[in-house]
Amino acid sequence: MKKGQVIEGIVGRVDFPNKGIVESGEGRCIVKNTLPGQRVSCRINKVRKGKAEGRLLEVLEKSPMEVESPCEHFGTCGGCTYLSLPYEKQLALKEEQVKGLLDSVLGKQEGGYIFERIKGSPEVYGYRNKMEFSFGDEIKDGPLALGMHKRGSFYDIVTVSDCKIMDEDYRKILSGTRNFFAERNVSFHHRLSHQGYLRHLLVRKASKTGEILIALVTTTQEEHDLTAFREMLLSLELKGKIVGILHTKNDSVADVVKSDETIILYGQDYFYEELLGLKFKISQFSFFQTNTYGAEVLYETAREYIGSLSPEGKADKVIFDLYSGTGTIAQMMAPVAGKVIGVEIVEEAVEAAKKNAELNYLHNCEFIAGDVLKVLDEIEEKPDFIILDPPRDGIHPKALKKIIDYKVDRLVYISCKPTSLVRDLEVFLENGYRVERAVAVDQFPWTAQIETVILMQKCGAGKKR
Repeated sequence: MKKGQVIEGIVGRVDFPNKGIVESGEGRCIVKNTLPGQRVSCRINKVRKGKAEGRLLEVLEKSPMEVESPCEHFGTCGGCTYLSLPYEKQLALKEEQVKGLLDSVLGKQEGGYIFERIKGSPEVYGYRNKMEFSFGDEIKDGPLALGMHKRGSFYDIVTVSDCKIMDEDYRKILSGTRNFFAERNVSFHHRLSHQGYLRHLLVRKASKTGEILIALVTTTQEEHDLTAFREMLLSLELKGKIVGILHTKNDSVADVVKSDETIILYGQDYFYEELLGLKFKISQFSFFQTNTYGAEVLYETAREYIGSLSPEGKADKVIFDLYSGTGTIAQMMAPVAGKVIGVEIVEEAVEAAKKNAELNYLHNCEFIAGDVLKVLDEIEEKPDFIILDPPRDGIHPKALKKIIDYKVDRLVYISCKPTSLVRDLEVFLENGYRVERAVAVDQFPWTAQIETVILMQKCGAGKKR
């Protein structure tokens, strides 16, 4: 196969993340945004060391597994990948992806390991508790759009007024906001010229309490009285309750949601959410799992894995929660530990963790702001158990060595990217650990993303690398 060549073939399987393997008469090619069983045409855009990658041109025949998508934006919007698959088929696909990756590393592990398949999300529609919408246009010089990026495009925006992964309150807030500014011909911020006013709309809604926080993100290039915008939002008939409306000013060149200054237009700059009996105070930029009900499944699984450890003297044990975010896992572990130490590089998340621990009357939690790689050298305590929940790229190799050097009997590793997980697992296995249990957890229905929880046990000295 050559670059620029157009081929046709059948998608044999889809590997994580969203890599369709197309089998054709010319050979094998990786094509994103495809489903097993589809017949597709694609254009080769890269050939390296005999491996070809292509761009999807057209789905010539649907997969036998496909059904009619419930969302009119599917295929145009870049948010969802598997919306035309029944949920059970999607779970089976993700389970197969995770199992295949784990087996590639653990297949030769003596005694094998227990794979507990996949746990689905309790809610598959309307499960999002946070949405970041972008202002723009769907076609050049077209009417104002507010929503998600068009699939494969950095510039074009689709107004996702029928999006199924968010509930009706989000859709009303989205439509009301777009219509409000479109009627007044307010400019949006162009990503090339960096000119214009409207940038993003951030909406967060607690699944348990129903509290809603809204932030309009703009540049300072124009001045607008947002009183009427605030009143429009407050007049919407919503199932939840708006507790805060913010105006966040951001003049960054980068297309990211951040704050140079935030003004409260109404109420407060935070809301409360509940998770497994704990209460959390969340601001516009606080990290919190985007699927509250799915997060309960994920964290209950982690807690059950820790709970499977030997109970003797557990109340005196020290648990390290590394990459602790806002301290959700640390707080869940606090009642069964002598002390929990959380380490997180994002200072705002650490401050939120401290406040949330106070909110939940947990006094045996300590949260430290800093890079895990450096902080581990400064902590005097030695852990009895370690919980790892690193970012998508996994654990820094030097930090991984320090974690292994603690030689704790067991660890729990929570991963949002199984390809990074299996890379780190190889190092653990080479240093005397074995995987006891593993399970996939679907926190993001209809997308290509998947969480994995691993329980590891120390089984002797590792082999030399």
